[in-house]
Amino acid sequence: MEPDERPMRADARRNRDRVLHAAAQAFAAEGLSVPVHEIARRAGVGTGTVGRHFPTKQALYAAVLLDAMRDLAGHADQLAATQPPGDAFFGLLRALVREGSTHRGLAEALAGGGFDIESAATAAGVNVSERLRGLLAAAQQAGAVEPAVAFADVKALVAGCLAAEGQDAGRVLDVVCRGLAPVGVQPVGLQPVRVPPLGS
Repeated sequence: MEPDERPMRADARRNRDRVLHAAAQAFAAEGLSVPVHEIARRAGVGTGTVGRHFPTKQALYAAVLLDAMRDLAGHADQLAATQPPGDAFFGLLRALVREGSTHRGLAEALAGGGFDIESAATAAGVNVSERLRGLLAAAQQAGAVEPAVAFADVKALVAGCLAAEGQDAGRVLDVVCRGLAPVGVQPVGLQPVRVPPLGS
C-alpha cells in the first residue's frame, strides 16, 4: 500500500468531516467568498488542518459542491430514464433552480463565479450541464421545447431565475418554462394561466 493510500486516522477523519460540514453550511448560506480561516474557525480547527485536507480553496469547493452535483446528475439520469423528454427537461430545470435558490455557493458556481464547476463535474463524471443539454435536444425533438432555443439561452435563463430573491425564483421559473414551450404546449408542473376578462 502506498503511503498516500493508508487509511485516515479517526481523529483526522473527524476533522475533515467537521471542515466539510462547516464549509457546506457557509457556502450554502453565504456563497463562495467565505474565507478559509472563517471556515476553520467554525469547524473548530486551525487553518493548517484545513490545508492538510484541502490544499487549495478550489479543492474545498469541489469537495462540497460536487456532492450537490452528484445528486443533481443522478436525478437527471433518473428523469431521462423514466419521463417523457419534455417532462425530463423541465424537471431538471426545476431541480437546478430549486437547489441553486437554496444554496448560494452552488448558484454562484453555476453562474460561473468563483469556481469552474463544469470542469470539476466533468472530471468526476457528474456534469449536469451536459445532461441538461441532452435533455433539451430530446425535448426539442419531441416538440416540447421551441426548436429555436439554444442551450446558451437556457443557461442564461437559469442564471436569471437564480438571481431572483426567495420565492420569486419559482415564479420566474414558471414564466421561463411557459416561454420555452411551443404555443399551446403546457410544461409539466404548471397550472394553466387563467386571465380574467378586461374590466372584471
